[in-house]
Amino acid sequence: MIKEKMNKLNLKMPHTYALLLIIISLAALMTYLIPAGEYKRQKKEGETQVVSGTYHHIEQHGAHFLDIFRAFPEGLISGGEIVFYIFLVGGAFGIVHKTGAFENGVNKMMQVLGAYKVLMIPITMIIFSILGFSIGLAEETIIFVPIGIIIARSLGYDAMTGTAMIILGAASGFLGGMLNPFTVGVAQTVAELPMFSGWGLRSIIYIFILIAAISTVMLYARSIKHDKTKSIVYELEQKERADVETQSTLNFSKRQLSCLIVIVLTIVFNIFGIFMYGWSFNQMSANFVLAGIIAGIIGGLGLNGTFDAMIEGMRDILFGAMVVGFAKGIVVILEDGKVIDTIVHSMAMLLESVPASIVIILMFGLQFLLNFFIPSGSGQALTTMPIMVPISDLLNINRQLTVLAFQYGDAISNVLFPTSAILMGTLAVAKISYTQWLKFVWKLLIVWVIICCLGMSIALIIGY
Repeated sequence: MIKEKMNKLNLKMPHTYALLLIIISLAALMTYLIPAGEYKRQKKEGETQVVSGTYHHIEQHGAHFLDIFRAFPEGLISGGEIVFYIFLVGGAFGIVHKTGAFENGVNKMMQVLGAYKVLMIPITMIIFSILGFSIGLAEETIIFVPIGIIIARSLGYDAMTGTAMIILGAASGFLGGMLNPFTVGVAQTVAELPMFSGWGLRSIIYIFILIAAISTVMLYARSIKHDKTKSIVYELEQKERADVETQSTLNFSKRQLSCLIVIVLTIVFNIFGIFMYGWSFNQMSANFVLAGIIAGIIGGLGLNGTFDAMIEGMRDILFGAMVVGFAKGIVVILEDGKVIDTIVHSMAMLLESVPASIVIILMFGLQFLLNFFIPSGSGQALTTMPIMVPISDLLNINRQLTVLAFQYGDAISNVLFPTSAILMGTLAVAKISYTQWLKFVWKLLIVWVIICCLGMSIALIIGY
């Protein structure tokens, strides 16, 4: 009954692109309702900062009907560097996935750790969290969920345990975000901060986030190990019991190991280039293209097979990449209509007497809610940071704190809102309903919110 109701709810839920079209249309309407205005800006220590007290009204620039639809291609062009980075990373991962390196590598790892039983949970979650904070592992988690479920069941746990090991492991890293190009990288680029700067404090907060996630999964696994009826997906486990088998040894070849090594070295090389030479998304994209081609050749796909796999990988990542460009269209409309500075001015006036500690929490809450409508970290960063950064400048709040508020608000809601294609796709593969997932994850989400709010408060106190 509950599942049928959820299915009906999902059918009525607007498509993400439909939501973006509605928001762009509202943005166009705002160019008539909100007075146009501008701040003067100045360059200071490499940052383009808003000059306080210089806001003034200008001639109205209302958007026309066709401007709503021009916002889509203009948004894609404006966010092109990031859009194509997402495509090319997806293509590189598509190549490695085609070689079987991911599946066989994870299976081999699971078998090696099999004797350690419960230690498989934290080790697996740590590995996926590293992928989460280094390359922003997101859509790719769906690939690994079936493997996680098989391993969890073979150890006496359930599908919820296996799913949580993968999705919450990656989500912990995504939330930590120290080297995540899709969220922190984009937000810091918009905020004109050095990419991945401030990673030290983020790393400390990440450790607490990861510990909370691992503890949640392990406590749940322990409870159902002793009493199967406590499983949130007990009925599913009864139905699937006949299909539970111990994972057989799969052939993890030296070629596949070499493919994984190529990808790992590429990630390390990109991080080195960012910190040493200030590389941007273009350089990182080029390196992933090269890595993908090398992995395809090593993996035995041949040149034609390599590019076929690249196209498949790009196709799988299409949803997320296009959301970035479409979300950027919202800012295109507001910028062309000259109303962004008016919004910034109004919010700054409203918040000028509010303590900075409260402003940061409000920013965090706003980013959290906006992720329901824009379930893309890059898209949300491109949409909201042009507004949040000037507000932080006017209120003398460090831009790193503004990025932190965005990062945490976006990432936590990724494992909560049903508009997240990654979350809903993962649950569909695992045969877990959305309501069952909420029953499992809600306590952890509260803990994560508390950790993040405390982290932002500490950052404010120490002048992060």
